Amino acid sequence: MTLVDLEDLRAAQRRIAGTAVRTPLLPCPWAEDGGRRLWLKPESLQPTGAFKIRGATNRLAALTDEERARGVVAQSSGNHAQAVAYAARRLGIKAVIVMPDTSPAVKIENTRSFGAEVVIVTAEERDTVPAELAAAHGYVWVPPYDDPYIVAGQGTVGLEIAEDAPDELDTVLVPVSGGGLISGTAAALKLACPGVRVVGVEPELAADAQQSLRSGVRTAWPVADTYRTIADGLRTPSVGVLPFEHITAYVDDIVTVTEDEIRATVARLARRGRLVAEPSGAVAPAAYFHRAADLGGRVFAAVVSGGNLDPALLAELLAA
Repeated sequence: MTLVDLEDLRAAQRRIAGTAVRTPLLPCPWAEDGGRRLWLKPESLQPTGAFKIRGATNRLAALTDEERARGVVAQSSGNHAQAVAYAARRLGIKAVIVMPDTSPAVKIENTRSFGAEVVIVTAEERDTVPAELAAAHGYVWVPPYDDPYIVAGQGTVGLEIAEDAPDELDTVLVPVSGGGLISGTAAALKLACPGVRVVGVEPELAADAQQSLRSGVRTAWPVADTYRTIADGLRTPSVGVLPFEHITAYVDDIVTVTEDEIRATVARLARRGRLVAEPSGAVAPAAYFHRAADLGGRVFAAVVSGGNLDPALLAELLAA
């Protein structure tokens, strides 16, 4: 299986220019701890509130005219949904998005606001209904992570970190769900600045990627288990086939964080970092704050992957 290379990553960077935002790498003096330093990569500042716009734009921009005319279908709990809807509207492509009934209302509403047709299904049906719709209507399937264009698009996060990072950067923390973000980001970092460690982070309640990397076998967890975490964007039962190849090749380790640590980090980022992060977006910085002994390292960058959360949940976490 062919891994994405620097040429793929730089081509993606050119395709997404003007649609995805080049987010800054923010120094966090308030997070310094015993000599450790932290920079945050706030993908929550993207037009759709999450990094997913990068991969979705890269994938849709590469479609042929015939494929664009057929329209696209995608499945997502919210962030990929919004990204595909937004990119499709900008390119004049019909988009149908399959979303589980557990998706936050704000993500469903935002997806519809970008002009997509939303189909609500059970969590168990999320990954089967898109294929049925594609077969019935001829739509092009835009997968959330198991696609080289998606991986390369998400990898532009890593290219930007490599370009903006301080010389002494030694560790980059990236959340893991289906694996598109960490795959592309790790590839970009290992190819552009060898020597930097890339560490994935996921909830303890959805630690299939950690088990997969450490065992060397791509492992799936039951939906009933992964859906226990508050981090709704990280509930995917397993990483994709292509992402697992990238993770095996480029990721140094995967650590986990607890639900309480995720909740506390959402509040901390809002109060101290002035950043609104959804629980899924808070897991990488949560590892910096709560897993120092597992990480090693002195100078960190952590990807805040998204900021799409219900205002009521944000208020609850800030009040805790």
